[in-house]
Amino acid sequence: MTATQSFLQTKGVSDRVHPLSVEAYHALGEIGRVDENVELLRGIVVDKMSKSPLHSAIVRRLFQLLFSFIGEESDLILLKEDPLTLSDSEPEPDLAIVNAAEADNFHHHPTTAHLVVEVAVSSVEIDRLKASIYAEAGIPEFWLVRPAESEIDVFSQPKDGNYHQQRTLRSEDSLTCAVFPKFSIKAGELLRQSAEN
Repeated sequence: MTATQSFLQTKGVSDRVHPLSVEAYHALGEIGRVDENVELLRGIVVDKMSKSPLHSAIVRRLFQLLFSFIGEESDLILLKEDPLTLSDSEPEPDLAIVNAAEADNFHHHPTTAHLVVEVAVSSVEIDRLKASIYAEAGIPEFWLVRPAESEIDVFSQPKDGNYHQQRTLRSEDSLTCAVFPKFSIKAGELLRQSAEN
């Protein structure tokens, strides 16, 4: 346990900690005081996990599959590890489908998405916590890919800060996408190589 972790667990300290606002986080970033490998979650600056070859391969595969459905003339854009500016957080999901107009804005990051994907190789606990962040932002669909378990959690129907529907897909199940009704692959196609390693 680090000295900071020990300090935060001291009785009475956590009640007196003030979360960082998104605006303050941006201001610190503008003067070079925020590392590149972090994201803001619930007002706390959190280190992002390093990317394993497995993580990178799954993200790349999903990117290719989703990108093929967007097409060149779409009003949607597929982002890879780009920030979303939400009320008290600025996560950088592995993938996000957003409106092109928001993605092309020079003054702010997108503030919502149609679909967010997190691939959790070694970050399952943190990525699970992001579900409520994405639900509060009204993001209609969130996929949590868990290759170690060969499962994909699909969260949908956000309301009152929670997703009211959650399905866990296994290898034989079909992964579909509300944004692209014709999109469908077997979860096992995406997770196959992770099970082989």
